[in-house]
Amino acid sequence: MRRFPKCKGFNNMRVLGIETSCDETGVAVYEGGRGLLGHAVYSQIPLHVDFGGVVPELASRDHVRKLAPMIKQLLADLGLRGGEIDAVAYTAGPGLAGALLVGAAFARSLAWAWQVQALGIHHMEGHLLAPMLESDVPEFPFVALLVSGGHTQLVQVAGVGDYELLGESLDDAAGEAFDKTAKMLGLGYPGGPALAQLAQHGDPGRFRFPRPMTDRPGLDFSFSGLKTFALTTLRQQSEFTSEGELGQLHADIARAFEGAVVETLAIKCRRAVEQTGSRALVMAGGVSANRALRARVDRLMADMGGRAYYPRAELCTDNGAMIAYAGWQRLRQGQQEPLAFGIRPRWSMQELAAGQ
Repeated sequence: MRRFPKCKGFNNMRVLGIETSCDETGVAVYEGGRGLLGHAVYSQIPLHVDFGGVVPELASRDHVRKLAPMIKQLLADLGLRGGEIDAVAYTAGPGLAGALLVGAAFARSLAWAWQVQALGIHHMEGHLLAPMLESDVPEFPFVALLVSGGHTQLVQVAGVGDYELLGESLDDAAGEAFDKTAKMLGLGYPGGPALAQLAQHGDPGRFRFPRPMTDRPGLDFSFSGLKTFALTTLRQQSEFTSEGELGQLHADIARAFEGAVVETLAIKCRRAVEQTGSRALVMAGGVSANRALRARVDRLMADMGGRAYYPRAELCTDNGAMIAYAGWQRLRQGQQEPLAFGIRPRWSMQELAAGQ
């Protein structure tokens, strides 16, 4: 099997990226020297909304239905044939096992048919590198806050594959806490964006929620207790609130909850930046699209004489573009993999190494 495309340098290599770790099917083509040529994302939200969360079996089956037509359409839109793709990168983990298997099997099959290299990519490494797809990118080293529905991590990044975990959530991730609190307030799925929208109508002075684990040293997070505090507040206040005022109560709780999460993340980011001496902070993952969080981190980094970097909103959620780019970076470092493949539903970023 040919490992790399003939007569073509890495700067011209085209990588097809496939993302199927959870409830979004993402495909993209990245070309070194030209950047992101195109990408498409299909969200399964309508499929799962009646269940209030992702149903793994339904997610896997939908990836099977959507993946081939999406790749075919993307290549047609870009005027490319399969033989003009030089490598295939896919999400190997972490994520839902069945969903990961769909993407991995499809990617390996395409790579075999096209006689090109295929690489399994770490989902969170994709998020971490997503800001590199923008025109103005941070320079290594930097600190990254990876904040999504499944992960909340602070990582020191010296280069591609050179990561040191500084802190992480000990229980619920920030995005998970957003979704669960939104469900308490009767908001739809996914709850995070709905809660953030409701919070805009809340009174910032009515409630003050705790900032978990900020009264002790360290860079770990815990949002489970904050979620419980929100539930307790809702139950207590509902007893003394008329039906006509419940909407405002929910908005005020949403505002207090969002404020507590945002401030907690900002406090830990400040500590990480001070600890590492970095003046660049990358924030990525679904929750990084939250406007209040971005505004707070922007102010924080400006006060510290540094700068925050984010991917565009459409690349904050799961997408194939970040996987294609991470694959291109890995191939540029000489990473190769055998034909036999597997998935890693649980996979720590600390197990990653450059070129491996």
